[in-house]
Amino acid sequence: MGKAEIKTKATDVSVAEFIAAIPEVRRREDAAVVDAIHRRITGLAPKMWGPSIIGYGSYDYVYDSGRSGTMCRAGYSPRKGAMTLYLVGHYQNRQSEADALLARLGKHKTSKACLYINNLADVDVAVLEQLVTLSWDVMNERYPE
Repeated sequence: MGKAEIKTKATDVSVAEFIAAIPEVRRREDAAVVDAIHRRITGLAPKMWGPSIIGYGSYDYVYDSGRSGTMCRAGYSPRKGAMTLYLVGHYQNRQSEADALLARLGKHKTSKACLYINNLADVDVAVLEQLVTLSWDVMNERYPE
């Protein structure tokens, strides 16, 4: 049995062109706002990861199973159904801080390491920025460069 190929990798596709090509105006505008938030927090220019994830920075991981790879430290995808933000998922000793922010965020859904927002107007963007900052800080603690 061969090693599975990781499909989500950094590419040379232009982030600006990707955002400009989003057909829905509101989704395109929301993507630009979320990009500006990530740029402020990370201090990094984004790269495309796979066909639809806009990512900032990278880290190497190894699962208990031995599977390893590289992924963006922070990122989002302006998907048709919802803006998907990729967050750390488990905030370790800062979970109560994350829970309090999520309680104040506004209309959203979550999964293990994703935050789904249908419309940026439905959330408090300042709280969203605090969540992205918290996730970035925890990622950098967990995976120091």
